[in-house]
Amino acid sequence: MANCCNDSACEIEKLRERQYGTLKWVLGINLFMFLVEITAGILASSTALLADSLDMLGDSIVYGFSLYVVAKSVRWKAISAMIKGSIMAGFGLFVLGQATYKLVFPAVPTYELIGIFGLLALIANGICLLLLWKHRSEDINMKSVWICSRNDIIANSSVLVAAVGVWLTQNQWPDIVIGVAIAFLFLRSSFYVIKEAKSLS
Repeated sequence: MANCCNDSACEIEKLRERQYGTLKWVLGINLFMFLVEITAGILASSTALLADSLDMLGDSIVYGFSLYVVAKSVRWKAISAMIKGSIMAGFGLFVLGQATYKLVFPAVPTYELIGIFGLLALIANGICLLLLWKHRSEDINMKSVWICSRNDIIANSSVLVAAVGVWLTQNQWPDIVIGVAIAFLFLRSSFYVIKEAKSLS
């Protein structure tokens, strides 16, 4: 009798189980960090931290969709990727709006909080990226998830740069500039994911 592991259907099922397990971990990490970072962003009056926290929430929604479509068809995975891209675009536009608000009502953010929670977010997303690395080329669903996680590392590093900039200048501008840069990263990635999804739909 043939071993189940030699059967392609069995291999696909095992792949889906591995993807499902990984996505549950990264979903939990991102939901926790969203709550931590949005609280810190409000307390610190930081555009960069708020942008990063919304990125965490966006990723949590993305991972939730990804969990749902793990066992679905390519068409469903393309639809999920399209939704993810739209969510990323929405958060990018929201952060641009928040940065505009800070220009009208200026407030120097607390660089200590930006630095501490930016570093914590970087560590959390580093763990997520390592968990997702092995899945990055498996399908459009996991590829779009991996892109989100990679962007998080860039965003977190930028938040640390904002903390140093605010400390050196005692001004809100480094925080606003980094927040806007993260927003444009959201928008750029959303266009890429939507384009990939359209090619499969």
